[in-house]
Amino acid sequence: MIILLGMVFLLPFLGSVNLLDWDELIFAESAREMMISGDYLTVSINFEPFFEKPPLFIWMQVASMKLFGINEFAARFPNVICGILTLIVLFLIGKKLHGSRFGMLWVMSYASALLPFFYFRTGLIDPWFNLFIFLGIYFIVLYLDPEEQKIRRRNIALSALFTGLAILTKGPVAFLLIAIGGLTYLFLRRGKVKIHWMDVLIYVAVLLVVGGSWFIASILNGNLQVIKDFIAYQADLFASDFAGHSGFPGFHLVIILLGVFPASVLALGAITRKQEDTSLRRDFRLWMTIILVLVLVIFSIVETKLVNYSSLAYFPVTFLAAREMDMWLGRQREIWKWQVWLLGAVSFLLSGMVILTVTQFTFPVYMQEHFPAIASFFNRHVPVGKSWGILYYLPAILLFPGILPALRFIYRRDARGIFLLHILAFIFINSAIYMYAPRIEKQMQGAAIEFFKEHSGPDQVVATLGYRSFAQYFYGERMPGELDQQAKSSWFTKSGPQKPIYVVIKAENAGKVFARFPELQRIGESHGYVFGLYEHEAKD
Repeated sequence: MIILLGMVFLLPFLGSVNLLDWDELIFAESAREMMISGDYLTVSINFEPFFEKPPLFIWMQVASMKLFGINEFAARFPNVICGILTLIVLFLIGKKLHGSRFGMLWVMSYASALLPFFYFRTGLIDPWFNLFIFLGIYFIVLYLDPEEQKIRRRNIALSALFTGLAILTKGPVAFLLIAIGGLTYLFLRRGKVKIHWMDVLIYVAVLLVVGGSWFIASILNGNLQVIKDFIAYQADLFASDFAGHSGFPGFHLVIILLGVFPASVLALGAITRKQEDTSLRRDFRLWMTIILVLVLVIFSIVETKLVNYSSLAYFPVTFLAAREMDMWLGRQREIWKWQVWLLGAVSFLLSGMVILTVTQFTFPVYMQEHFPAIASFFNRHVPVGKSWGILYYLPAILLFPGILPALRFIYRRDARGIFLLHILAFIFINSAIYMYAPRIEKQMQGAAIEFFKEHSGPDQVVATLGYRSFAQYFYGERMPGELDQQAKSSWFTKSGPQKPIYVVIKAENAGKVFARFPELQRIGESHGYVFGLYEHEAKD
């Protein structure tokens, strides 16, 4: 059932929206360049080493592109597989911990939250990274369980295997999270944990072989400098706002509250309720709580604030929510009244955000007159395009008024309320993804990407000036040695490319760019972008 539903809800229109700048395009472009260069050890952008990520996820995309072609569908297909596998894993682990009902509730909780579902339809690296870390933690918990001692070495080896795969996916931060979690667990258990030294050696050996395989292969291939630069980059990324995305300290709390709704609200009621009747259940719950707190603390400290940085927290949040629902359905506890009110408040907030967004793109003059601050925010990030129409109010109308009967059922201790709540949330997130995401993407970057597509090919080059993007590589079909993206001053000289150079500039930067490069011809503009052309041969 999970496989069937996963295919029905994750596959349709998977490639209908352009890849998003930056992250989706970074990984897809790296996969495209691997296929062109034939170098599967070096991650590159513009055919120069790119030090941000190891290659495992990019290898998955390469395999997908060999099967489906170099396109958006192929770039996102690996995460569809990850989504289906994740839901199956949640059901099986949930069934082992608390029975089939709990497994189904956990799947329902995870699948009906906006951000987890959304990420399964993207070409982002995080779904696989999170799944590998989660499995690494789960097998540590099994290793520590007295009932599993006969196969403890298998469990510790599997934990190291999945942790190693997480390292190959996104880097050493995977082991860092699990190591800090392990030390916290030992502290809370006051060191009363039986660990065999031979098991530690097995864990280290498997972790080094799996997690270090790419590093070792790169060194043996003569790419030692690439590994050094990769490690240095990871340190810089953690220590500073390296990616240009800063935010306030409570950023991830807000993201989880809204993006993992309704699980985020239900989980709040389970945090202080710690009664579990077996060692396996107690340890698993403790680990989930530790990981949730670590993610929130660590990524609140890190200067760079990106929505996906806290995505590992989706596992413990949905686990705690499923536990709350399972106990409630079993008549073992009550859902508190303040949770019911908070469910209503958050649904009202989400509906309100959708209504304001649709109003901005349907009645922009009204928004400018009555809500100038909100209109100004949208205009800075998403240029107003073609009017959306009143049909786009439908998801918001369905969510908040529709959720009121669900809350009434929950308040009266009627099980129908829980299922109606999640059905409405699932309808809302699907509506948002299918109705809003394509239009917002088109208004944010559609004009630039269409320009890149139009001017791709071997007889011309596309580039950006005044802002950073990765779309020109993928959609412009950049080839090795065509253009040095850093040495912009050499583009418009005799030593530059002997072919037309088409340039995309953000409208707010156009004056400065054309003043700096008077050789550029202004050839058009659209939806917040200005387009330029330099014809090398014509000038000479």
